[in-house]
Amino acid sequence: MNINRRKFLAQTSIGLAAAPALASRAAEPGSATVQGERPLVVSTWPFGKVSNDAAMKILLAGGSILDAVEKGIWVTESDRGNSSVGLGGMPNAAGVVQLDACIMSGPGHRAGSVAAIEGIAHPISAARRVMEKTPHVMLVGEGARMFALEEGLESIENNTAERYKAWREKRAAEKASPKDSKKKNPGNHDTIALLVLGADGNIAGGCSTSGWGGKLPGRVGDSPIIGGGLYVDNEVGAAGATGLGENVMRYCGSFLVVELMRQGLTPEEACLEALRRIARQDPKGTGISVSFVALDKKGRYGAAGSAKGFTYSVTTPTSSRVLTGPGVGALDIGPIGGNRK
Repeated sequence: MNINRRKFLAQTSIGLAAAPALASRAAEPGSATVQGERPLVVSTWPFGKVSNDAAMKILLAGGSILDAVEKGIWVTESDRGNSSVGLGGMPNAAGVVQLDACIMSGPGHRAGSVAAIEGIAHPISAARRVMEKTPHVMLVGEGARMFALEEGLESIENNTAERYKAWREKRAAEKASPKDSKKKNPGNHDTIALLVLGADGNIAGGCSTSGWGGKLPGRVGDSPIIGGGLYVDNEVGAAGATGLGENVMRYCGSFLVVELMRQGLTPEEACLEALRRIARQDPKGTGISVSFVALDKKGRYGAAGSAKGFTYSVTTPTSSRVLTGPGVGALDIGPIGGNRK
């Protein structure tokens, strides 16, 4: 077929101009497609709402996004009624509470974390000190504790045989009557991952947990692992994970969610696609016990879980809500880009 140069260039230009629109259409989200409110705070689970509110208060008063992340997570770490984060955290198999946390700043792509740290009231603060005051990204165990104490962080004693016995008895009761347990403890889950988009468009995030109750001493989950439990890219967005850490770490879960957003997916769809990819590769399929939350540079947000009914918290200057993200079903783990719900 004959075609002159001018006509060829015109048709090529039309095709190239249409490509971004087609990509955008292919990534139509389950969440809002328009730019959202700023500042924005998103976190895992209903108990994250009070942390969100504390973080938003700091932002509206002119505080930094890192202050908002740190002090927001402080609220959950201080809650002794929460048996999976901070002061009320679950002990390991030796009856010792070992805590994990990390923090990441979009500007400068900085990060800090602590793992298997004992006796420190706010591991998120220790993680921030690692980021800001050392050339390192991660400190663990006794070294992390010594560093935190040198930095003047609050020390606590929360490891007792009585507490471990009480935890074992509680777990036995929960297994015997799971329905009654859920009614008594509707907000007790695990990790808090908290993401912040500032009014200026900069992004930060943090993650904190006591990890898997009854774990082997020294076990570290995904929460303090950059790219596992948390990842922030100031050009794209941020994501955080909750659930069984081993199933997040082996797939670099939060990093994967952010990279999917980079490709044009919205936060909710990126969370879903990441879960589909993991479920297709993992022997457990959709039984991986993983959930993600995410936000992007445009102020959009979303979440999804490997099971239906994953609840997360979203706070803006005008509202603070607990929402439910979609779950990935066994029939919904086809090729990426296909069979979207």
